[in-house]
Amino acid sequence: MSSTVPSVIQPRPAAQQDPRLLRRRHALVVVLTFLTGCADAIGFLSLGGAFASVMTGNMVLLGLSAGRGDAELALTSGCAIVSFIVGVLAGARVVGSARPGDPVWPRRVTWALVLELLVFVVFLVVWEVTLHAPDARVHLALLMLSAVALGVQSSAIQRFGVPGLSSTYLTGTLTSLIAGVAARSPWGSLRPKAQVLLALMVGAAVGALVALHLPVVAPALLIVPLVLVIGVSARMRA
Repeated sequence: MSSTVPSVIQPRPAAQQDPRLLRRRHALVVVLTFLTGCADAIGFLSLGGAFASVMTGNMVLLGLSAGRGDAELALTSGCAIVSFIVGVLAGARVVGSARPGDPVWPRRVTWALVLELLVFVVFLVVWEVTLHAPDARVHLALLMLSAVALGVQSSAIQRFGVPGLSSTYLTGTLTSLIAGVAARSPWGSLRPKAQVLLALMVGAAVGALVALHLPVVAPALLIVPLVLVIGVSARMRA
């Protein structure tokens, strides 16, 4: 009698992938992380004081609202969390799971980013139409749209099947970077993490400046980087 042991399906090892395409993929993830920083700054400063992507922060705000009896903050942070979950579910349906033999940039990732772009186009229309007539309900709807879009983006990046690679939740990236510095790891292995974290902070700074001083162009900070990533990724081959 013979028995067979089921094999574990793994994405193609990075060592078997084109280093040039791997660097390009990382550069595109950095651009998406810049977008994330912009979206979080815009959400926090202009759309009710919650985040579009930092769900741990929103969970803290939700708990804080309960302690303070702040129903408005509870609604804002709670709706952001639910919207992000909806985006993650929608994105996961589009991209599927990592598969053996996946290219560096699976085509379904680009499809998911197109879905994210469509959500941000709706965001743009609502933002521009209501810019001079601000309303708390409209702000909440805009925050929810932004959270849905970034939930889709989170699922898209997960399709790469690369542990620790993300453009939205980066506490683990910071922890890994500091641990690597403490262990005196080579700078080449730490640089990608530092680039992603820097992109997040630069995006937040730019998003804050635009939201406060030039709000009419704020949606461009979300749409232009995304169009760039979609355009470049659509031509990637591996």
